[in-house]
Amino acid sequence: MIPRYTRPEMSAIWTPETRFRIWFEIEAHAADAMAELGIIPKEAARTIWEKGGPATFDVDRIDEIEREVKHDVIAFLTHLAEFVGPDARFVHQGMTSSDVLDTCFNVQLVRATDLLIADVEALLAAIKRRAYEHKDTVCIGRSHGIHAEPVTFGLKLAQAYAEFDRAKQRLEMARAEIATCAISGAVGTFANIDPRVEAHVAEKLGLAVEPVSTQVIPRDRHAMYFSVLAVVASSIERLATEVRHLQRTEVLEAEEYFSAGQKGSSAMPHKRNPVLTENLTGLARLVRSMAFPAMENVALWHERDISHSSVERNIGPDATVTLDFALARLTGVIDKLVVYPENMQRNLDRLGGLHNSQRVLLALTQKGASREDAYRLVQRNAMKVWRGEGDFIAFLKADPDVRKYLSDADIEEKFDLGYHTKHVDTIFARVFGEA
Repeated sequence: MIPRYTRPEMSAIWTPETRFRIWFEIEAHAADAMAELGIIPKEAARTIWEKGGPATFDVDRIDEIEREVKHDVIAFLTHLAEFVGPDARFVHQGMTSSDVLDTCFNVQLVRATDLLIADVEALLAAIKRRAYEHKDTVCIGRSHGIHAEPVTFGLKLAQAYAEFDRAKQRLEMARAEIATCAISGAVGTFANIDPRVEAHVAEKLGLAVEPVSTQVIPRDRHAMYFSVLAVVASSIERLATEVRHLQRTEVLEAEEYFSAGQKGSSAMPHKRNPVLTENLTGLARLVRSMAFPAMENVALWHERDISHSSVERNIGPDATVTLDFALARLTGVIDKLVVYPENMQRNLDRLGGLHNSQRVLLALTQKGASREDAYRLVQRNAMKVWRGEGDFIAFLKADPDVRKYLSDADIEEKFDLGYHTKHVDTIFARVFGEA
């Protein structure tokens, strides 16, 4: 988590101040429940809220205590007692540290996910706007990086929209997966705390009760959560890579917005580099790298160990902060993306109509040629175009073997560009749900 790739709202979720405030709320809500059950005095629960609620927890003081006691939750509770006074003895009754740590971590992940979902919604809006803008902007489709058949730039963006719509759904599922609370005490048996306390805390924090929580919330939940973040990051990289390829000088069908005063190279003043999408590629690698240790965290010893703790203290903030920044950056790229329809047309025309080869192949078979003969006839004329010897349609018309099956009019009809884009509206209706 470095300032260069950090946005304030997401960063605030992971500050020590926010963490200690959540810890306090967990303890105070638990005290309320215990007071209602007659386990602790109701006056004590009120005092905890009255004196701890408005408190500003001193991070330096907590750190000072932790240096002595070597335990972060004990350090916090000791500091809380400095505010609350004698009634602090009723705080943390029957609870264990993981009750506080795990529940807090999940609260933070839920809040982070809400921001990520909002980020994806903003990205979807930008993609949709640009997709409709270029719904009928024809460009060459490529497979293996080689010219294939025509598509539209709007279709490229519609594909991205569908992918990030799935990303939103996955984030919503990940949020539900991670939104659980455990207040079950040592080894999760509720021996020293009533399960109704857990239910109360869960309700107050907007979480579900964890059905079985050894001494920790099961880490398969977290493995799934960070895996979803990794998949979303991969979708970011896929779209960023498309932009990078389209910005290559030899292609130049689209490029990142280049602002006034921006410099592309310290050595070459002419450069306009795809720095934002290259940056997104790197950030996606970082987010993906955090999924693997989350999966390794699943296998803890018996009811609990803390081998997961150091991992999560890093990947929790780093993965969410990085993905938040990346989604916002990608939204900016798409929103301001400069598109060059004239270059798309130029590239489409570059191979002299070869993108119609399949249409000619099928026409030959429909007129009686075997598929093998049809393929051979089309390919031998196509290879002349690859060598720069002329136009595909002219070679076909001049080939006597082709003319046995197809007239000039038959051949010309196969070079209608509209044939390739006739179902664009159908695809858009599927993607955007609009007629």
